[in-house]
Order: sequence, then C-alpha cells, then structure tokens
Amino acid sequence: MRTSLFCLLGLATAVSVSAADSKADLEKAIKDLAGKANYSWKTTVTVPESSGNRFRMGPTEGQAEKDGLVHVSMTMGENKIEMAIQGKKAAVLGQDGTWQAAEELSNAEGPGRFAGMMARNFKAPAGQAGELVGFAKELKQDGDAYTGDLTEDGVKQLLSFRRGAGAEAPAVANPKGNAKLWVKDGTLSKYEFHVEGTVTFNGNDIQMNRTTTVEIKDVGTTKVQVPEEAKKKLS
Repeated sequence: MRTSLFCLLGLATAVSVSAADSKADLEKAIKDLAGKANYSWKTTVTVPESSGNRFRMGPTEGQAEKDGLVHVSMTMGENKIEMAIQGKKAAVLGQDGTWQAAEELSNAEGPGRFAGMMARNFKAPAGQAGELVGFAKELKQDGDAYTGDLTEDGVKQLLSFRRGAGAEAPAVANPKGNAKLWVKDGTLSKYEFHVEGTVTFNGNDIQMNRTTTVEIKDVGTTKVQVPEEAKKKLS
C-alpha cells in the first residue's frame, strides 16, 4: 500500500513537472518569434452557419517588426479595415481614404468606431499567443503541438467586444474554449483557439462560437510597409 502511494505521488510530480516544462518550452518559442526581425501572418476565423452569428470576419493579413511596428488589413462583412500600430499608438484607414488616430474614433459611429476599438486592443501573434498560454489551464505536448483547455475568465476576455482598462466588458454565460499551438525549429509557427458562450451586449443575448487560426510565415523576410500618413498618426 505504501509503495503504491509513493508511486502515485511520483507520477503526480512527474506530470506536474512535465506540464511546467511544456509551458516553459512554449513560452520560449513565443519569445523567439517576438525576437525575430520581422514576420507575417494570416488569420482565418470560422463560425458555424447554425450559430446565427452576425459578426463574420474575412481573412486577416498582417506584418510585424521587432521594434513594434504592425500593419494589418482585414475584411468584416462588406467593410475593409486597415490598421497600423506601434506600441500604444494606433491608426485606422477611414472609409474616406484618410488615416485617423484610433483615439479620434472613440465617439465615431458605425464601422469606424469598431475599427478604432479593435486597433487599440490589437495584439500581434506573439502577444496573442502569449496571452493564450496565460489563459490555458494546463498544456500538454504531443510532438510539435501543445494543447489545453482555456479558463472561463480567459474565454470571457477573448469573447468580449470591449477590452482594455476602464472598459465595461459584456456579460458572458457558459464560456468554454481550448487552444492548440505549434512550434517548428524552436519558434512558434501556428496556433488555433476555439471559444464559445452566450454574450449579453446592449440587452441582447448573442450566441458566440468561433475558431481562430493563425499561420505565421516569412519570418525574417517580411517588409512592413505603412503609408507615411499613417506613420504620422503613430508619432
């Protein structure tokens, strides 16, 4: 009996150490990506047709530099959104073809306000992947992939329309989700996360169910091209 107890304690310790090692290895791979001179990525979001979710995003293309300069272009419905971010500064290309600082859009109406909010809260893949690791209950390694369920609080944040200091987040019921991250040659190469729950926003209950996939590419060979007008808004 005593021998069995010691075996169980040893197994529990081994599993705990293994989980800690997996997290440390993954954090190292994410840090390695963040330290690269530049990289590009493509994000796709899939939503079940049965969900009735009105918020459907098209593919997102982005580029990032080590110094923090980020350029992103995406579509949402019939609207094209283009953003430039550097540190805490962000700029958005308006429907009229002019660049505006994200904070200037706080009181705007329609797509402009939403785009400004997205730009202020945007995280490039290295930052978002690090966030996912923090949200994971436990990470398990299988070859080059690391998987884990997300905490309820983490899912709530990922489902929120509004994020950031001082912002009132919508209520989220029955949150659940999971994440999977891949590492290649010691660097984060891809990640995917699924989140779902019922979001109460402006008095309306919205069933959210989406899977986000981010594929990282052109590491070290990407050229981040941001219009001069946008750069002025970031200074």
